[in-house]
Amino acid sequence: MTTGYILIAAILILGGVIATVGDRIGTRVGKARLSLFNLRPKNTAVLVTIFTGGLISASTLGILFAADEGLRKGVFELEDIQTDLRQKREQLKTAETQKSQVEGELNQARIAQAKAQQDLQAINQSLQAANAKQRETQAQLNRTISQQAQTQTQLQRTQGQLDRVVTQYQKAIAELQSVYNQRKELQAAVELLKTERQRLYAEAKKAIDEAKTAIEKRDRELANRQEAIEARDQKIAQLDQLIQKRNVEVAAREQVIAKRESRLKELETQQEELEQEVARLEKYYQSYRDLRLGKLALVRGQVLSAAVIRVTQPAAARQAVVQLLQEANRNANLELSEPGENPANLELLRVTQDRVDQLSKQISDGQEYVVRIFSAGNYVRGEKQIEFFADTAQNQLVFSEGAVLATTTADSKT
Repeated sequence: MTTGYILIAAILILGGVIATVGDRIGTRVGKARLSLFNLRPKNTAVLVTIFTGGLISASTLGILFAADEGLRKGVFELEDIQTDLRQKREQLKTAETQKSQVEGELNQARIAQAKAQQDLQAINQSLQAANAKQRETQAQLNRTISQQAQTQTQLQRTQGQLDRVVTQYQKAIAELQSVYNQRKELQAAVELLKTERQRLYAEAKKAIDEAKTAIEKRDRELANRQEAIEARDQKIAQLDQLIQKRNVEVAAREQVIAKRESRLKELETQQEELEQEVARLEKYYQSYRDLRLGKLALVRGQVLSAAVIRVTQPAAARQAVVQLLQEANRNANLELSEPGENPANLELLRVTQDRVDQLSKQISDGQEYVVRIFSAGNYVRGEKQIEFFADTAQNQLVFSEGAVLATTTADSKT
């Protein structure tokens, strides 16, 4: 009983909460003039209210089905129960038919027994009346007794079948009564559910009517506000036209400014190119002046260092190249230092890791190479950075001492 009160209270509270939420949503939808599925705002609010009512019904049914297993079975399994009931009734009719047949057979057996008893009485009377015919009638009596025994056996067998049929009949009656009781319970639950549904429908209809009234009132207010908004929209449209006109003028001015900025960027680019050209000419002029006025210390193609190198391990090739470049750097310091001054140990050669790796790879095959480091340009004393290039060639005998390199015939007259 307490569970039923709690269930009813939960349904009422949940219905009130959902109705309140639906009303709030409908209010906001009406205020915001939202539109779903291309409907009017009024129809959209009605649709939200209908959805809220459906949600109330769905939650009510969900709570009832979750709380009462019998109700859930009655709603979803009523058709199966009725089918089962029809089958039980058909089985009961079959059992009643079998019972009637067995009772008919039993009546026939009883009639045969009564007839046999009458025959036995007639035979007993004949036996008393005719003792002389005892021997003749004894055989007939024995046959009659045999028939009686058979009839008695058949009667007992029929009685057993009747008892089984009665047992089945009682069992079917009990099952039918159980099914009938379940049907009554289900019908009571369905009636209760119908009553609750009608009550909820009446409450939902009342809430819908109240919501329609409120929506109509809000529609009137919104219509008044719409008129004010339309008046403001006209003013805004006029202002928009004025703004668009000014935007066109601003866009035209911006185009002019963009053209001027583009021209300015072109001029700045030309200015940068001219500055780079001037710097390059100044560098060339400085080099020319150094060559004209300064004392030339290194000439292009001058050998800074040279060595004959053979490496048996690839790792040793890099070390040999580094030593050769260090020797070239020392020689460059000696050549570029002023007379009488101690040569400074400056990093004059512009050495990169790629050039060292390239030279190391060229001489790492185990053969003997002549490696020379040349000056890449003309440099005067006091230079702080110089370029170089390297040359590698296999150390092979090309000309022997005294070998003739070229011959010709000369005529002193011509």
